[in-house]
Amino acid sequence: MNFTLLIVIIVLAFAFDFVNGFHDAANSIATVVATKVLTPFQAVVWAAFFNFLAYAVFQLHIVDTIAKTVDTSMINLQVILAGLLAAIIWNLLTWYLGIPSSSSHTLVGGFAGAAIAFGGWGIVHSNIIIKIASFIFLAPILGMIVSYFLSVLLLHLTKRSNPTTLNKIFRPLQLVSSALFSLGHGGNDAQKVMGIITAALIVYFKGVDPASIPEWASIQYTAAGKIHNIPHWIVLGCYSCIALGTMIGGWKIVRTMGSKITKLTPFQGVAAETSGALLLFGTEAFGIPVSTTHTITGAIMGTGMARRLSSVRWGVGKRLLWAWVLTIPVSMLIAMGIYYLIALF
Repeated sequence: MNFTLLIVIIVLAFAFDFVNGFHDAANSIATVVATKVLTPFQAVVWAAFFNFLAYAVFQLHIVDTIAKTVDTSMINLQVILAGLLAAIIWNLLTWYLGIPSSSSHTLVGGFAGAAIAFGGWGIVHSNIIIKIASFIFLAPILGMIVSYFLSVLLLHLTKRSNPTTLNKIFRPLQLVSSALFSLGHGGNDAQKVMGIITAALIVYFKGVDPASIPEWASIQYTAAGKIHNIPHWIVLGCYSCIALGTMIGGWKIVRTMGSKITKLTPFQGVAAETSGALLLFGTEAFGIPVSTTHTITGAIMGTGMARRLSSVRWGVGKRLLWAWVLTIPVSMLIAMGIYYLIALF
């Protein structure tokens, strides 16, 4: 029974990664579509390729963080199942409503909520939850600040250029910036699901002599106790699923991200995507799972501010902020409810 449950969790985790891909595809492609540098179809193929290429670029810092969100020695597989189901439900609901919520915080909230339902707050690593939750606010703020100053710098460097010349310069550059952001998206978001699958393997083989764990489930640690290597099929599967999901796209969210926050030009697209990519690469290096949604939203606002404050539709940002703030607690409550239902059987 437990092995069957492990397989179900792995399949659902890959399904979540796929949903994450089309839910968060907007983050990678909204600006490049809004500026008409690429068509929607070209953009999703472009983003999917670089989502997958992240496989060869990033280490497993975020895997380690996510896998240790709760004390895996004190939970069972039902906890992970409930957390995953809650995350998938909230992701699909927000996608249907066109709300660019955070898949990262959905997954963390679901995992923690189910764990709390199982054994109380004591088995949740609150310091990790607080660090992740703080970036609900820090990620868009940092994205906004970096994008604003990068935009000001680029405006200064190109002040003698007319708008037509600027477009000719920045249209091809936006291909580079969107590729970098897609690379960061793949490296950040796919690793979160790797962390969940890794946690499931740790729970399933709990108490088993490490020497007798099969190679397909073997996890290697550094001397400091951090996860250093996980089975190859997990990494390959997660990057493939997120890339495939990105190919499907998320057009409702593209419309919100690409046009409702501020009107974008190729120049602003480069500034926003480059700023977002810098933040994703930086947080990944420190093992901090951040939301690509929050990051690019702040960056889009920042580049709009560099033009003038009134060019940013702050009302849209306020509505998005409410959705972000609610994501972790709502995901936790859904996961608690699902766990209690599962526990009845």
